[in-house]
Amino acid sequence: MTSLPTRHRPVTVRMFAQRFSSTPRGARLARRLALHQLHQWGVAYDSELADTAGLIVAELAANAVTHGRVPGRDCELGLLYAPGLHLRIDVSDTRGESRPARAARGPLDEGGRGLLLVGALASRWSVLDRVPVGKTVRAELDLQG
Repeated sequence: MTSLPTRHRPVTVRMFAQRFSSTPRGARLARRLALHQLHQWGVAYDSELADTAGLIVAELAANAVTHGRVPGRDCELGLLYAPGLHLRIDVSDTRGESRPARAARGPLDEGGRGLLLVGALASRWSVLDRVPVGKTVRAELDLQG
């Protein structure tokens, strides 16, 4: 006797990408656009997922415009959302040689704690090469169970 195939609920993956200026204003706009897009996809503004995503986008975008800025070049925000499964946040800039460090910071260091926050909030994060130039910092949130 053969078993019947297991039926899985279809998954609709939603994608969003937007470029923004490599300025503090662009970083603020990236966060606002991310929250607005998530809301359009059914993630309420005051939900835990929106709060977490907003903090991650804010940190990654601030890093991109502070440490990855190349005058005249934009940064880019990308979201990939599979409801109930996964949210991927990508922030790209055009400065590939300036990569975030995973080294521990000392108690008197003035900066470098933002990625500790990203690491605490995200399921995982990584730095990828961006073609043709630059880097992408990716943070992923697993939304299952």
